Amino acid sequence: MEVVETCEKRSQAHAMPSTQRSFPSIDDEVVGFAKDAEYVMKKLTGGSKELDVISIFGMAGLGKTTLARKVYNNTSIINHFDVQAWCTVSQTYNMRTLLVDILEQATNKEWKIKEDFDIADKLQKTLKGRRYLIVLDDIWKVEVWEDLGLCFPKGQDGSRVIVTTRIEEVAKHLQHHSDPYSLRFLTLEESWELLQKRVFQGESCPLDLREAGLKVAKHCKGLPLVIVLIAGIIVKTEREASLWLEFANDLRSHVLGEQSMKVIQSSYEHLEDHLKPCLLYMGLFPEDHKIPVHDLLKLWMAEEFVVNVDTENMEEASRFCLNDLLKRSLVMVSRRRINGDIECCTLHDVVREFCLRKLAEEKFMQLTVPYNPYDQHLYPQESRLCIYIHDDLVNQLDHSAYMLDKIPMLESKYTKCFGECPRSLEFIAHPKFNTWNRSNPLPLLVKLRLVRVLNLMKVELPSSWATAVQSLTHLRYLKIFVEEFDFKWISHLQELQTLVVDSVQFLRTSPVVILKMMKLRHVNINRLTSVWEDNDGAIFEESSTTMLENLKTFLSCRIRLDEKNPRFWWWFPNLEELSLRIIADVPSCPLFPIPEVHAHLQSLDLVISPKGFWNSVGWESYFVLPSNLRHLCIGGCFLTKEMVSNIARLQRLESLRLEIGFPLGNVEYCWDVRNVEFPALKYLSLLAVRMVVWNASDASFPMLEKLVLRNCYYFKEIPPSFVDIPTFRLIELFDCPDSIVVSAMDIKTEIEENTGCDSLQVLISNTPPTY
Repeated sequence: MEVVETCEKRSQAHAMPSTQRSFPSIDDEVVGFAKDAEYVMKKLTGGSKELDVISIFGMAGLGKTTLARKVYNNTSIINHFDVQAWCTVSQTYNMRTLLVDILEQATNKEWKIKEDFDIADKLQKTLKGRRYLIVLDDIWKVEVWEDLGLCFPKGQDGSRVIVTTRIEEVAKHLQHHSDPYSLRFLTLEESWELLQKRVFQGESCPLDLREAGLKVAKHCKGLPLVIVLIAGIIVKTEREASLWLEFANDLRSHVLGEQSMKVIQSSYEHLEDHLKPCLLYMGLFPEDHKIPVHDLLKLWMAEEFVVNVDTENMEEASRFCLNDLLKRSLVMVSRRRINGDIECCTLHDVVREFCLRKLAEEKFMQLTVPYNPYDQHLYPQESRLCIYIHDDLVNQLDHSAYMLDKIPMLESKYTKCFGECPRSLEFIAHPKFNTWNRSNPLPLLVKLRLVRVLNLMKVELPSSWATAVQSLTHLRYLKIFVEEFDFKWISHLQELQTLVVDSVQFLRTSPVVILKMMKLRHVNINRLTSVWEDNDGAIFEESSTTMLENLKTFLSCRIRLDEKNPRFWWWFPNLEELSLRIIADVPSCPLFPIPEVHAHLQSLDLVISPKGFWNSVGWESYFVLPSNLRHLCIGGCFLTKEMVSNIARLQRLESLRLEIGFPLGNVEYCWDVRNVEFPALKYLSLLAVRMVVWNASDASFPMLEKLVLRNCYYFKEIPPSFVDIPTFRLIELFDCPDSIVVSAMDIKTEIEENTGCDSLQVLISNTPPTY
C-alpha cells in the first residue's frame, strides 16, 4: 500500500464551501427561497435509495449557490448524511484539485498527495458504504460530471449530488431520477423584503422611504444579485426618499457596474462565436421589450449571423441559436403561444446593459462570423462595420451633411478604414420601432444604400417610397406601412429574404413577379388581394420549372378559389406556413388537388369570407389537406362530418383552431365527434363556434393537453368524457357563460377525486389567448 502523508485532523465535521465567489453573494437566510429549499431537501432525504443528482439551473445572479448553501448547512441535512463535501467547479478547473478537495472534506484531513497516487480510487473507497452529499457548484460542461461521476459509488445508501449551473442542457444531461430544478425570479414582495433586510439590518423601513424603496425593488426585476448590489450602495447614503428615487430611475448607472458585468461576461465568453452577435443584437431593442421570435430569427438571418450551407434549414439553425441562448439562461421567455411555442422573448436589464456596453466598446462595430454547422472555423474574408441607425446618428448625419468621415463618434482609425475598404461599411436599421423623429426618413435612406434591414412599420411612407427603396439593393429584410403596393416595385431586390407589408386598405396586385426573387423566404402582406392579369396564367405555365424553393411562409393572401385562377403556391414546393382567405362566392375546386405537393407544409390558416360562408356546404369533398400538417386553423365554414373526418386523418396534427363556424350533421348545430379520433391533437381552441351540443368520447382526443374556449355562448358544457383523458392539463376560458365554467370545474373536481392529483388547471381569463 502506498504511503501518503497526512496532516492534522480538522476540527469541523462538515467543511464549509472551499472556494469563495468573486462577486457578492446573498445571505443564507435570503428571502424567497423557503419553498425552493423545502423542495430540494425533500429530494435529498426522500425518493430513491439509488444515487440521485439534483440540478439547480438558472440565470447568473438568481441565487443558485445561495440556495444550495442554505440546504447544505441545514441541520436536518447535516444529520441525514454521513459525509458532506462542497467544491466550486467554474469554467476553468483542475480535475485532480477537485478530487483532492472532495477527499479532504470527506475525510476531514489535509492530504499531501504524490503525483502517482490514484486519488479517484481513494475517494471512491472513502465514500463507499456511506451516505454522502456532494455539491458541485457552477458547472459549465457535462465532461466534469463524466469525470467526477465515476468516483461516486452508486450504492443503495440514498446518496445525493447537488449541481448548480447556468446551462439547462447541462442540468438535463446530469439527470438521474429527479427533474432539473429551474430557479425563478423573486416577486416584488420578496425583492422588497430582501432589500429591507440588507439596508436596515432587521429594523423596519421608515414610512417616508417605503414608496421609494418599493420603486427601487421593482426596478431590480427580481434578480437577487442586483438587489444585493444596490442595497450595498444605498446603505452608505443618506436615508432620503429623493435619493432613493434617483437610484430607482437610474439604476443602471449605479449598480450595473464592474461586478455585475463580470457575472454576465463569464456567460458571454462561454458562448460559441456565432451566438455572440445574436445576443448583442438583442440588446438594441428597447428596455423590457417583448421581442417577437418570428421577427428576431428573420433579423438574425438577414444580418448573416446565421449562415447555413443548406439554406433550407436556415430557420432551423436560427431556432437552435435562440434555444442555445435560452438554455444558457441569457435570454428569457416572456410569452408562449397556445401550443407551447415561444412567441416572445426578452433580456433582463443586466444582460441588456452588458450587450449595450459591449457594442459601445466596439464603437458600433461588429465582426460578423457566419455560422456554418459544416465548418465551425469558417470566417469571412473581411469584416464589415455595422452602424445602427438611431436618433443621435440621424442628427449627426444631418449636421455633417451626410459625410460619413465627419461623424464625431467614428474615430480616425475607423475613418481610415472607410477610405481603404468602403465596401465593408454597412448600415443597419435599428430594430426599435419608430426610431426616427422625422416623418419622412426617405432622404436618409438614399444616403445609406448598403442597409440590409429596414423596419418602417410605424412610419406611414409617402407615395414616393418605391423610388427611394429601389436604391437599397442590399436589403434582406423589409417591413413597411404603405397606402399602395405592387410586387413589381420591389422585384429588383434580389437579396430580399423577408417582406412584410401593412396597409390601411386592401392591396390589389399580381404576385406573379415574385418568381424572380429567388432568395425570398418569408412573405406577409396584410390585406393582400391577388389580382390575376390576363397573361399571368401563361407566365405560370412558362415558369413551371422556376420555383421559389426557399420560400417558407406566405401569409394573409385573399384569393378566389376556382379553376380560372392559377394556384400560385404550387410554385413554393418547400412552403411550411400558409395563410389564405377565400373570397369566392362558392369554392368550386380543391385547395390542394394533389396534397403530396406540399409535404413540408406544417401550418395552414384558412378562412372563408362571409360572402362564401353559406355556400361552403359541399366543399368538404374537396377538403383534402397535406398529410404533414401540425397546426390548422379553419374559420367561417360549416363543419360537416366529412370535413371533420378529413381533419382527423391528419395523423400529425397537434393544434386545431376552429373559428366562427357551424357544425352540420344529422342533428343541426351538434358537433358530434364520438366516432372520430384526433390521434395526435394536443391543443384545441374554439372561437365563437355556434354549436348547441358538443358530444365526444374518451377516445376522441386521446392526447389532448389544452382546451381553449373563447366567446362560446351557444353550448352549455364541455363533454364529461374529458375526465378520462390522461394527458389533460389545462382549460382556459375567455368570455364564456357560467354553465361552461361550472362544467370545467366539475371536470377538474372529478379528476382530483379519481386520481388524487390536482393535475388539471382551469383559467378564467379576461385577456384573449395568443395563437
